[in-house]
Amino acid sequence: MHDTSFVGPWVRRFLMDHVVHERNLAPNTQRSYRDTLRLLLPAIARRARKPVDRLLVIDLSADRVRQFLNDVEEKRGCAIATRNQRLAAIHALARFIGLHAPELLEWSGQVRAVPFKNAPRAQITYLEKPEMDAVLAAPDMSSAQGRRDHPLLLFLYNTGARADEAAQVRIGDLTLPHVPERDLASVLIRGKGNKSRRCPLWPQTVCELAALVKGRDPAEHVFLNRCGRPITRFGIHTLIERSVARAVKQVPSLATKRVSPHTIRHTTATHLLRAGVDINTIRAWLGHVSLTTTNVYAEVDLEMKAKALANCEVEPTKKKLSPWREDKGLMEFLRTL
Repeated sequence: MHDTSFVGPWVRRFLMDHVVHERNLAPNTQRSYRDTLRLLLPAIARRARKPVDRLLVIDLSADRVRQFLNDVEEKRGCAIATRNQRLAAIHALARFIGLHAPELLEWSGQVRAVPFKNAPRAQITYLEKPEMDAVLAAPDMSSAQGRRDHPLLLFLYNTGARADEAAQVRIGDLTLPHVPERDLASVLIRGKGNKSRRCPLWPQTVCELAALVKGRDPAEHVFLNRCGRPITRFGIHTLIERSVARAVKQVPSLATKRVSPHTIRHTTATHLLRAGVDINTIRAWLGHVSLTTTNVYAEVDLEMKAKALANCEVEPTKKKLSPWREDKGLMEFLRTL
């Protein structure tokens, strides 16, 4: 049997050569592709009634892929977005195999024809200014933990960085001037797809970060946990949960919102928009590839303004019908045209 028939060698080439070396995809994307195949291959093997190591490429038929995706939704209870994420990884594998094995081009086309499922757009959650201020005020600045927590919370709000991006920032990525009110301060953030962007820093952020990194090696991570090790994105999630639990006592409305690092990212975008920053600047600030992604915040803000305007709307005064409206014969004539 020809070597290209077995799926195992293709999976290894796809994950090691294509995803890592050729595409240089972000670590989170690499893990997502890997996890998809860890779920997919055993599921296909059960239906094909053979060991995973003996699976053929054609065993991953379009019908079996559809069955797997249905299981992801129904048996595993995953959202449509997760289903589509799994399918994107399968499409990528099929595209890779079809590109390198012309004899499998028809199979590749059939698998890539499995469609993504339309999902309702998730409602963006963001914090109003008093809610964000309460979260920022939550850390106890008299404690060592509070002095670690507050600069990180302020950094997230200032930059709109994702949790993983903030966790990866190193001291050498910071440009901290001696006079922050006068000179431009910024941070180099490495985002999705290994794309880098520079984000400006507020004077208060500069002062707190300068105190946090003073005397430390430029190669070190900026944000550390209580053990002195680089904080992880999971540690950042825990920090935010802890801060919100404190802040909710002062601002009860926080109890109705699920606050995560991404909520603070949404908050940054919405507050920048309300402050008059143009949408293209916000796109670069957040590291969005497409302006379409950033436009979501403009739509959300427009909806909020429309609701506020509706609440302020006055009852229309009843006007006397003008003579042409009272002319029944004319109106009947217009309706028959």
